[in-house]
Amino acid sequence: MELLAGLEDDGDEGVLGWQERALCAQTDPEAFFPEKGGSTREAKRVCVSCDVRAECLEYALLHDERFGIWGGLSERERRKLKRRAV
Repeated sequence: MELLAGLEDDGDEGVLGWQERALCAQTDPEAFFPEKGGSTREAKRVCVSCDVRAECLEYALLHDERFGIWGGLSERERRKLKRRAV
């Protein structure tokens, strides 16, 4: 999958180093894991301006994250993205 191509080597900061720069690390984590049927609006608003949004989405796709908002997408949105990529 082309989207995942650069994930293996993040240079000196390591594979998960991007998480230290993620805006969600400075925000209420509950916004990124809403109850079923809860709003994802607040989390997605944070993701829009995050510098590591692409890395976050790549991580979620690679690790098949089933819950939460990752890279600005819900689990359902990530499933759709994966289906289109196949």
